[in-house]
Amino acid sequence: MTPTSRALIDQLPGSKIREVADSGIGRSDLLPFWFGESDEVTPEPIRRAAADSIHAGETFYSANLGLPELREAIAAYMSRLHLPVTSERIAVCSGGVNALMIGLQAIVDSGDEVVAVVPLWPNLTAQASILGARVKRVSLRFDAEGGWQLDVPALLEQIGPQTRVLLVNAPNNPTGWTLSAAEQAQILAHCRQTGTWIVADEVYERVFFGPAGAPAPFAPATAPSFLDQATPEDRLIVVHSFSKSFLMTGWRLGWMVVPPRLAPAVGKLIEFNTSCSPVFVQRAGLAALRVGEPMVAEVVAKLRRCRDTLLPLLIETPRVRVATPEGGMYAFFQVEGENDSLVFAKRLVREAGLGLAPGAAFGDEGEGWLRWCFASREPARLVEGVARLRRTIG
Repeated sequence: MTPTSRALIDQLPGSKIREVADSGIGRSDLLPFWFGESDEVTPEPIRRAAADSIHAGETFYSANLGLPELREAIAAYMSRLHLPVTSERIAVCSGGVNALMIGLQAIVDSGDEVVAVVPLWPNLTAQASILGARVKRVSLRFDAEGGWQLDVPALLEQIGPQTRVLLVNAPNNPTGWTLSAAEQAQILAHCRQTGTWIVADEVYERVFFGPAGAPAPFAPATAPSFLDQATPEDRLIVVHSFSKSFLMTGWRLGWMVVPPRLAPAVGKLIEFNTSCSPVFVQRAGLAALRVGEPMVAEVVAKLRRCRDTLLPLLIETPRVRVATPEGGMYAFFQVEGENDSLVFAKRLVREAGLGLAPGAAFGDEGEGWLRWCFASREPARLVEGVARLRRTIG
């Protein structure tokens, strides 16, 4: 018999973003905005800390849950932003996506029901499917005046005692939608009643600009978080990453905040998945936290300038529907008459040298939309990108 993978794995769709990117390989004139990362390199103090660690010979395993000093530093960082968090609740993982997978492995059985707020970065729902869960999707809705919104009562109707996990990503990739504190309180109270775990992907919490129309000086430290309202014993896993606000996408370093009693199980799963994050990468994470707020503030200020460069141009573009995102680093927009986002994204690469992510990559709810990552060191590249879009759509 021919060796094959599990049927479920064979049925998982490949990345449509990668498919579009592959169509642009070799183009020197391409403006790529398809991947979810800044085009700026990691700051030098962080890179130097990793190099110093390697030169010092730190090439061995660390504890499964991470270096104690890094866990302490993360706990202190989170406690400055939210209610106090102790280091026993911190698990260091090899990136946010690894943290999400391990978190789900700890609480999801085959056949469990998982409810997801969509459109959504596809890895989250794929991870639940890989574990054999039944994923139920509850969609955000787009309103031309109010942007992306969640019908909270409709969501809560879908969450019952049979629901093992609620997956929610806010600020959201790809839409930029953000949960309010009041909405989080409603969701948390309901999930306490049903015994449902909340897995909250909050990796964009620092990339938060406030409500659309808020003046530039408006600079909240963080988007609303479930950690602002939960107790340590709540069925809550909050996932974070160094990737976005610390410009460390390629380092693959993240963490999760878990109930204290779940931490030993998470440690076991890290052992069986990766054993630990590399020590030199963890040293880089420590350096990032030491550099701290000035760097994060600069990153967020640059992202705000990029958002405020791109969005007005898209809003003024004929046939385009878009809402100004409150958080994240993406504009999610629709061009009237372009209903197949994968075909349209490939056409933009071919005819305009413009690389965007097809909305279909984020589920059926994103079909007909495109995602534009505006994390660019040169806002002028965004202006040129809109010019190329306009020439293509006429």
